Amino acid sequence: MIKIAFLGTPNFVQPIKDTLAKRFTLVDSLNEADLAVVAAFGKILTKEELNTPKFGAVNVHPSLLSKYRGPSPIQSAILNGDKISGISIIKMDEEMDHGPILYQESLELSDRDTFDTLSKKMFLQAAAVLPKIIEKFLAGKIQPKEQNHINATFCKLLTKESGYFDLPAGRQVSTDFLRTLDKRIRAYYPWPSAWTKWNGKIVKFLPFRHPDPPVGGEGSLDLFQNKSGDSSLVTQNDRFLLQMEGKKAISLKDFLNGYPDFPIKNL
Repeated sequence: MIKIAFLGTPNFVQPIKDTLAKRFTLVDSLNEADLAVVAAFGKILTKEELNTPKFGAVNVHPSLLSKYRGPSPIQSAILNGDKISGISIIKMDEEMDHGPILYQESLELSDRDTFDTLSKKMFLQAAAVLPKIIEKFLAGKIQPKEQNHINATFCKLLTKESGYFDLPAGRQVSTDFLRTLDKRIRAYYPWPSAWTKWNGKIVKFLPFRHPDPPVGGEGSLDLFQNKSGDSSLVTQNDRFLLQMEGKKAISLKDFLNGYPDFPIKNL
């Protein structure tokens, strides 16, 4: 039986670990392993660690490499408004997300996806194909393909400050601001959240979680041009929530009832 050392910490990679456990023997030490499988581990392995298992290490990365090398590929895809992303399974080398590709599969993004929902979709997608890819790789039936290093792009490690944005001046907000805000809300949920400061307190913007898409199609924030040509924010079915520091999250309408001077215009 093939012995796998699985390295991954967040809850959303649990499906990968569960799937591997059904097909292989999971071991705790790289010294015992035939292969290491890495997914959202948060640590760069040394050359010695990579070479310890007989067949080295493979990494499940939630982007179509060489796009979005680094620790925040899912957030970057949402922030940039990408319509397509996907997963890459690579043979790891000493450089970050640099190794040759064993397998890639694309995934269509919804404009309602948050980091939370998209990460779960991607790692479920990876879990469905990973055992077969591992078996083919160990049997020498996959020829690793070099990445396009010239066109590689990189994403940064997120901090709490990554979610901060400045409120617009006055109560009129532009269409571009709203679209950017929408992507920020979804990309940074549940952490670090899209947030700003108003009257010395933190205000978080959070996505409203619907069990089903609204009638008329998907969409996160509706943009509406009123008769004067001003862009305003429509929170149809409370598509996002605001949370004042120390308070519970509530709809924009309720928030503005409590804080009428807050600088986002209500309809």
